[in-house]
Amino acid sequence: MLLIILRRLGQSIFVLFLVAFISFMIFRYVGNPVDNLLGQEATTERREALIESLGLNDPLHVQYFDFVVRALQFDFGVSYRTGMPVAEMIVQRLPATIELALVSAVFAILLGVVAGVYTAINRRGFIANAILSSSLIGVSLPTFLIGVLLIWIFAVELKWLPSFGRGTAVDLGFWSTGFLTISGLKSLILPGIMLGLYQMTLIMRLTRAEMLEVLRQDYIKFAKARGLPDRTVYFGHALKNTLVPVITIAGLQLGSIVAFAIITETVFQWPGVGLMFINAVYFVDIPVMSAYLLLVGTLFVLINLIVDLLYLLIDPRLRDGQLRRAGS
Repeated sequence: MLLIILRRLGQSIFVLFLVAFISFMIFRYVGNPVDNLLGQEATTERREALIESLGLNDPLHVQYFDFVVRALQFDFGVSYRTGMPVAEMIVQRLPATIELALVSAVFAILLGVVAGVYTAINRRGFIANAILSSSLIGVSLPTFLIGVLLIWIFAVELKWLPSFGRGTAVDLGFWSTGFLTISGLKSLILPGIMLGLYQMTLIMRLTRAEMLEVLRQDYIKFAKARGLPDRTVYFGHALKNTLVPVITIAGLQLGSIVAFAIITETVFQWPGVGLMFINAVYFVDIPVMSAYLLLVGTLFVLINLIVDLLYLLIDPRLRDGQLRRAGS
């Protein structure tokens, strides 16, 4: 088991270095940092001094090594647009994105799994068919259009929820949260639904398909023949085997929630790192773009690592297969 974990860690570290290299190449070859920071009318002395301070005269491998070392220290340079350290900008905006992603993930996973199991068990029921039919909305409509519809219905017509912003956030010193205020909680509802609706639909349909497949297996039929209660058959035997592929998709979707929060944060003007990235693209702010790419790539790698380890814990057959391949 330890050998499997070490192998997964080694693969994850390799991918992280690859992501860091791509991020470094964007930082190195897109735009001119000297012109962006000083302008084209700067004197030669100032330009040379800045080139020296940024290490642009060093060989490429030295610059890459320095970039990795600084990234490990959470140092991504200075924003061309604001002049602030990029790490400080990320720390200011990251709580908003994490809270939005957390709400969306809980909404997508809980509702998706519950709805998937319900529609599989009651596949011929009216409510189950209605849920399946309405779930097509989450797959068919573009995400930004869903957000606009939510704003129109709940903010403009009904005036129940705010249409933009994060509401009132409480500064805890190390974290600013909207969970502790009414306006903050109300502001999370619409963007949370918009961001999690597509993932919820995918998880629900996958759970339903896997549950139906498991219910056809012989051991489920044998459990029913033994007279076990339906609750034990469905939730004690079938659901456990259903969740193995669902965990993989759900884990990947969690990474997608952060990566694609850009659209949601733009529609609702949510002050997170996604909106920060959009502004960076508009102003060609390379350090911010590079840091965002590295942040999202690291998140995906960590989620994949956690999903792989959970896979091994849930399904012993996979762990035994990995051990046999490692020993051969």
